[in-house]
Amino acid sequence: MTTSFSLKALIAAGLFGAAGLAIAHGNVTPQAVDTGDLPNLGDEVLIENPFREGNAHGDMQEEAVKIGESAYAGNCAGCHGIRAMSGGLTPDLRELTIWDDEYFITRVRNGTDRGMPSWKKTLDQNAMWAIKTYVESLPKPE
Repeated sequence: MTTSFSLKALIAAGLFGAAGLAIAHGNVTPQAVDTGDLPNLGDEVLIENPFREGNAHGDMQEEAVKIGESAYAGNCAGCHGIRAMSGGLTPDLRELTIWDDEYFITRVRNGTDRGMPSWKKTLDQNAMWAIKTYVESLPKPE
């Protein structure tokens, strides 16, 4: 009888914990992003991060990381976790590589059929690339 009660308690605790994580990764109210002194990237969607060192605006990388950190906290952390540590419910953005730039910008702009909203009406590509630059600055998962 004690084993049966313990098993039920363990299952209930697991379900409660999972529900809490699901709520923590809930809806996000889009937050405006002040892209500050970053150069205007125009309307044509770029497929490579312009703020990465060695690219067109690599000299703005430090500024992009600062802006991206704030933009990420206000728009992405609710689902993808603080400092991009998702906890397994959504993709771990720290695992993206420089080869994933086009994948990243396409998913952020258009959303997915698995629950990620489209951000193209809320974030301009300056903000999107600043977020990618911030994520690239984080330590990779072990």
